[in-house]
Amino acid sequence: MTACGGGDKGGSAASGNKEKIVIGTKFDQPGLGLKGPDGKLTGFDVDVATFVAQQLGYAPEKIEWKESVSAQRENLIDNDQVDFIAATYSINDERKKRIDFAGPYLITGQSLLVRADNTDITGKDSLANNKKLCSVKGSTPAQKIKDEFKSVQLQEYPNYAACVEALKNGAVDAVTTDEVILAGFAAQSPGAFKVVGDTFSTEKYGIGLKKGDTELQTKINDALTKMEADGAWAAAFEKNLGPAGIKTPTPPAIEK
Repeated sequence: MTACGGGDKGGSAASGNKEKIVIGTKFDQPGLGLKGPDGKLTGFDVDVATFVAQQLGYAPEKIEWKESVSAQRENLIDNDQVDFIAATYSINDERKKRIDFAGPYLITGQSLLVRADNTDITGKDSLANNKKLCSVKGSTPAQKIKDEFKSVQLQEYPNYAACVEALKNGAVDAVTTDEVILAGFAAQSPGAFKVVGDTFSTEKYGIGLKKGDTELQTKINDALTKMEADGAWAAAFEKNLGPAGIKTPTPPAIEK
């Protein structure tokens, strides 16, 4: 099965013969997928997706970017509105029922962001006494809080930028999601926030695509393997997430 995707019925993403490839990513996450005032997208996910697209035969000007909020990612893939999604997309069994993944291309873990002057939240073990915690609706971190931290008051917002604004204004006590996402926001506002505690999950970021499109899945995995082998992966990580103080990790093994 080869998915057309993106509403373009004139070819397939894997064949490289579409006029444009449609890629989903986040538009609101510094260091990963952020749309600037000039309309330009920057971030690690963006660079990974661009590299993959080029390996498939699509130059950057042949990419059409589509915002992919957490709660809508599977719908966008199911409905052929995108060819693939690179958007801090954690691989899990529930999502695999609807879509397939290539990768992973990054391994991170859930953590906590608090205001810089906060002293009572130091990690997951201090999440008690009805602390107000913000995460994004439909995200893996939000579900983990519901499942494992029953005493916490979880506020679910449409995106992490809204969560960080609520944290800044004192409406919530902390924001929780993957460490690399939180570090990006902390780096964007020096001195305002801090990431606290050890990570308390393992999140493998993959590229989501249409269920059964094994041709595209294989080609994306080949592209990710090449990106990791030739140093482009490390360069992209250092450029986008190095300023947040995160050490460049070893690239994960592709699960073929």
